[in-house]
Amino acid sequence: MSTQTVLLSASLEDYIEAIYHIIVKKQVARSKDIATSLDVSRASVTEALRTLSKKGLINYAPYEPITLTTIGKTTAEDVIFRHNALKRFFIEVLAIDDKTAEEGACKVEHAAPPEVISRMISFIDFLQVCPRGGNDLLQGFADYCKRGKTRNNCNECISSCNFQPTKK
Repeated sequence: MSTQTVLLSASLEDYIEAIYHIIVKKQVARSKDIATSLDVSRASVTEALRTLSKKGLINYAPYEPITLTTIGKTTAEDVIFRHNALKRFFIEVLAIDDKTAEEGACKVEHAAPPEVISRMISFIDFLQVCPRGGNDLLQGFADYCKRGKTRNNCNECISSCNFQPTKK
């Protein structure tokens, strides 16, 4: 993601993300669409729009359609990228169901430093290519979470892998 983004509170990140999604769907956003999307009052939306406009993230005038500035679009895409990366990690690595992963991503996306999210993405990618990991490892963990035990005897599983663990 671009390094030219603006730091925002969690609430303002939710607004910029909602505006982005509405614009993708309808070409422009209106305050009533934002209020509906976030389930907030129109007065709250107006205050957030003023703040986002002062920060140079949106083009806003009362009763006019709202659009994102270039920096606003980059900032929104960064929030969405973090959200999607977290959700992917929660689903693919931690075997969390989609609804819980979505809720968790919404909460964590505002607090996790970019380095943490980047490392989580690298970990998912690593698990997909590592002969000791891959989908079997991820599915084994998912099964473990559901059943509280592994699906195979661990020694049998290790002996079927292409590596031998080192002894200390």
